[in-house]
Amino acid sequence: MKKMLLAGLAGIALVATTAAQAAGDAAAGQSKSGACAGCHGIDGNSAVPSFPKLAGQGEKYIAKQLADFKSGARQDASMAPVVAGLEEDDMANLGAYYAAQVNAPAAASEDQLTQGENIYRGGITEVEVPACIACHGPAGKGNPPAAYPALAAQHAAYTAKTLKDFRSGARDNDPSGMMSMVAKRMTDAEIEAVANYIQGLH
Repeated sequence: MKKMLLAGLAGIALVATTAAQAAGDAAAGQSKSGACAGCHGIDGNSAVPSFPKLAGQGEKYIAKQLADFKSGARQDASMAPVVAGLEEDDMANLGAYYAAQVNAPAAASEDQLTQGENIYRGGITEVEVPACIACHGPAGKGNPPAAYPALAAQHAAYTAKTLKDFRSGARDNDPSGMMSMVAKRMTDAEIEAVANYIQGLH
């Protein structure tokens, strides 16, 4: 637990040193977003649960994920051709565009809702899983300066897959391995419960 908290603080400190980087241009990002709309929706609110919502997501987080897809630090066969032609400015601009969009609210299922809320707000103390709220905020808005993603109203199916990918090692581009350490201590039922709760956050 202490190692995860120290890693998180180190990540925040590192981000703080680069906070002066120029922000992207949302208008320029919109002009580049056509290739994204088929999966993520015109305004970043995807209709398909397996494709993540991007609307309202932090600019720096989106730019980092795009850079990771391009470098191969994050693997996805459908994203690889999309990012191949993007430059660093394009990534920042797309981040700015999606950050400026309004995230459409969604509803959570009543099944496992209490369990999901308990995990999100209090963690799982017996296996040292920290509360999601610590990095992602009480309303799931994330921490944009630290590039910790917004989670509110994200599709439960996508969130659950992401956590399972961190757990299996299929995805490992998280700062200091924080999410991998968390997910490896969670059962499928716990992942499904917290993913459902997150879907209903707004």
